[in-house]
Amino acid sequence: MHLDPDLLDLMAGQGTAYVPTLSAFAESAEAWRGRESSARRSDWLLGWQGMIDNVRLAHEAGVTVLAGTDTFPCGTVANESRWLLRAGMPAEEALGAASWTARDWLGLPGLVDGAPADLVAYDRDPAAEPQVLGQPKRVILRGRIMR
Repeated sequence: MHLDPDLLDLMAGQGTAYVPTLSAFAESAEAWRGRESSARRSDWLLGWQGMIDNVRLAHEAGVTVLAGTDTFPCGTVANESRWLLRAGMPAEEALGAASWTARDWLGLPGLVDGAPADLVAYDRDPAAEPQVLGQPKRVILRGRIMR
């Protein structure tokens, strides 16, 4: 929560990925806002705002920002992409953070001949309408239609 923004240039230069897991903290933010004023509350809310700010700053510094989460239920990475959008990442980069950018950073091939056929398709453009991210019309995993 308290990543020093002065480290972002170093992270970019080293090829470090930043996975802020905003959705894991988002629900807690409302609870912390409702608590009585205290040093701990202030520290937590400052850290939360720092996470939001650091997404945009990391992107601007050239750090690879990826969408990931450790919340339950599993499979909520679409919500993480929406949080990256809210934090100021451009739509296409926020989508890539959960898909093609993540695959590339992990050393996996993209949509090329011979690569695993993993694909999520929508009836509307999720870059223009991010609310559709959690409602794909077609999911293909390793070449098999899952939905």
